[in-house]
Amino acid sequence: MRLLERMRKEWFMIGIVLAIAGAKLEPSIGVNGGPLMPEITVSYIAVATIFFNSGLSLNPEELTSALVHIKLHLFIQIFTLAFFPAAIWLFLQLLSITPINEWLLKGLQTVGCMPPPVSSAVILTKAVGGNEAAAIFNSAFGSFLGIVVTPLLLLLFIELG
Repeated sequence: MRLLERMRKEWFMIGIVLAIAGAKLEPSIGVNGGPLMPEITVSYIAVATIFFNSGLSLNPEELTSALVHIKLHLFIQIFTLAFFPAAIWLFLQLLSITPINEWLLKGLQTVGCMPPPVSSAVILTKAVGGNEAAAIFNSAFGSFLGIVVTPLLLLLFIELG
């Protein structure tokens, strides 16, 4: 009985291990154009579902009160869309004198300029008991800002180069 209780408690980790094992055994299921159609399900359905589920669990008063924390939102957006990409650029300048492949460094810079994924911004914030309403707002707002800011940052860092 103790094992069953433990499995109920750790259902998410067990699911992750099973998903990884399934992907290792039959990788063709998850490729683009495969039965799971990740080009559609991951890009649109998963993101919408995360926002929808997070929105359902929020009290409207919490969301309204989270929107008025302008300093918090400014700090988060400046940190994720300015400070972090600049810190990554500086770090990559140090790595560029090593024999690491230049395309790997360019890929790291690209990832460093992108806004954080929805899952880390919302799900992990909820898991640690953080301000979920602020996380949802900043994740959505940062994703929209990222459409414009990410290409601009990449152009800037290419010029600085």
